[in-house]
Amino acid sequence: MSGVTLKNAVKRFGNIQVIHGVDLEIGEGEFCVFVGPSGCGKSTLLRMIAGLEETSEGTIQIGGRDVTHIDPADRGVAMVFQTYALYPHMTVQENMGFGLKMNGVDKSTIKSKVAEASGILKLDEYLSRKPKALSGGQRQRVAIGRAIVRGPEVFLFDEPLSNLDAELRVEMRVEIARLHGEIGATMIYVTHDQVEAMTLADKIVVLRAGYIEQIGSPMDLYQDPGNRFVAGFIGSPSMNFLAGTVRSGKVTIPALDNAEIATGVDLPADGDTVTVGLRPQDLSVCPADSPIRIDIRERLGGVAYDYLTTPTGEQIVVETKGDEAIVSGTGVAIEFDPASAFFFDTENERRLR
Repeated sequence: MSGVTLKNAVKRFGNIQVIHGVDLEIGEGEFCVFVGPSGCGKSTLLRMIAGLEETSEGTIQIGGRDVTHIDPADRGVAMVFQTYALYPHMTVQENMGFGLKMNGVDKSTIKSKVAEASGILKLDEYLSRKPKALSGGQRQRVAIGRAIVRGPEVFLFDEPLSNLDAELRVEMRVEIARLHGEIGATMIYVTHDQVEAMTLADKIVVLRAGYIEQIGSPMDLYQDPGNRFVAGFIGSPSMNFLAGTVRSGKVTIPALDNAEIATGVDLPADGDTVTVGLRPQDLSVCPADSPIRIDIRERLGGVAYDYLTTPTGEQIVVETKGDEAIVSGTGVAIEFDPASAFFFDTENERRLR
């Protein structure tokens, strides 16, 4: 088990810089998730740690050892990819032990390590099967088992669940969380799905355009986002953002019938605009003679999501209980606790505190 340290890590493809001076500490045994939209650099950063992409500048250390220019096979990492990449002509047991076999490990050791990994992943009854006889989730477990038998210092996961259907993704998410709890290894996991990030991570690294926007525990990022991007990315459904105007130390929100909020934060001058952030979970609606109407109500059983359009044309999502009787087309008033509101600078998107 080893920690990972990146110091001023830079990646360029020709004249194009895609990773910009990343500094990051991942502790021993930590489950760290890189999250961000497509093209933000999260997979590139993971491949730099694995040695599959050359680091243009800076250093990468694993277990205190500088591995910046060391071959991938000598870094002490094992990677699980989005595609299973199993050998179709080999059994599960052969697939899991193939890497050790190629490294000249004796048969008894391979058998022992495969048995240990298959026990952890509940694959014992499938060891004699070939990949075509397995479900997608079982194939991904075999790919994870192949990484386990190598006994790496660090596990690297590159969007391993994105090819699975919704039910299997939930199942495998639980499996990976359980695996981390059992073996306690350092794991770095890449995903664009913030639900995976929130449920799996000890530490989340939010990336945008090759820069780190914020690092913290899932609840730290949810409760205390540093800017509008993080606030909108962490949490499902996403935070609502509405225009506000500063007046006499308060913020007026035109979209909500000019509701006024006393903020308790440092605001710009009167007349300036700010962005007000309100999470769907912090809002409620009640029938009212109002121009704000429910466009669509999505019922998901225990909860429902109301999609509203305000008179100013701004969109709002409200999370409500699924058994409430309000229907689409109903005029509503939106209520919330002013203490639940977030405020952001309109220009640089930083959180106002």
